[in-house]
Parts: sequence; structure tokens; C-alpha cells
Amino acid sequence: MAQQRSRPSSGYWYAPEPDLERGLEVLTALRDYRSAETAMRRRTRDSMGMNETDLLAVRFLLQAEQAGERIGPKDLGMKLGISSASTTTLIDRLVSSGHARREDHPTDRRALVIRPTTGSDNEVRATLGGMHARMMAVAASLTDGDARAVIDFLTKMREVLDQDDHQVPPAGTSSGATGSTGPSA
Repeated sequence: MAQQRSRPSSGYWYAPEPDLERGLEVLTALRDYRSAETAMRRRTRDSMGMNETDLLAVRFLLQAEQAGERIGPKDLGMKLGISSASTTTLIDRLVSSGHARREDHPTDRRALVIRPTTGSDNEVRATLGGMHARMMAVAASLTDGDARAVIDFLTKMREVLDQDDHQVPPAGTSSGATGSTGPSA
């Protein structure tokens, strides 16, 4: 049975208002999910003896391997948003821990390909397999309408989060100009 959480008198930055009750409950549930996911990632990193960047790198390498893509150090660094020097250190760490291996590129003798090891794939599956199966069971139990509603909601929330509230308006415009139709999406 799911644990019932007590709802705070207010959530986020909103004072309790009847018109916001449902939205507040949804945002609180989303925040609780994100907290649980963060805790799960921390447990996974700890059990695998990795930091966040290492775990993200292994996930990316496993996804690329499954898709039949060749990933070089530059690709890995760009995907993770880290410098060339940090990428080299990361790859050294993953090779040393047995999670990745360097191979010569099949058509460019100057290039390397970074590949996950079979042991890395097995470790990730052993560590996360049960949790992923339970998550899939919950997601698969949704009706078509409920699944569409969840997908639409999460897509819209991602779009809201992708907006940069700190962007400087283009020259010649004003954020509070008269006749404005509001924020653009």
C-alpha cells in the first residue's frame, strides 16, 4: 500500500487557496517523485561506486551501444557538457573501473571509440532491473487516456522548465511593453 504523505499547509511558493488546491497537490506529488528519483540515483551511484557523471556516461554508452552507434571521446564530452580534459579523466576512470574500454575506430586510425563493457551492462541491469520492471508495470497499467494525460502534462512541464526566465529580450523589445500578449511559448 502506498504511503500517505501529509500535505503541508502550503507548497512551493503558493499560499493555500481553494482555486489552486488541485494544482498544488499535483506539484507536490511531482516534487515527491523527483525526491524519490534523486534518492534512487544516489543509491544506484553508491552501489556501483560511481559519481553522477560516471553513471550518466555509462548510461549514454549503453544506449549508444544498443543503437549501434560509435561514440568517441568528443561525443561523450559534448553529451555530458564537460571539457576535453575532464572527458579524458572520466574515460580513464571508467576504463580503470571496468565499465568501459577504448577501441580503435574501424575506419579512422587516429580516432578512438569508447564502448561499455559487458560487465557494465550486466551491473546496470542487476542494479536497476527490478526497479525498472516495477516502474514499467505502473506505466503499463495506465489506460490510454490516462497515459496521454500524463505524457501531455510532463511534456508541458518540461517545456515550462526549458524556458529561460533570465534571457535578455532582443534589442528593440521590452518585457513589459504595452500591447504585449504575454509570454511567448
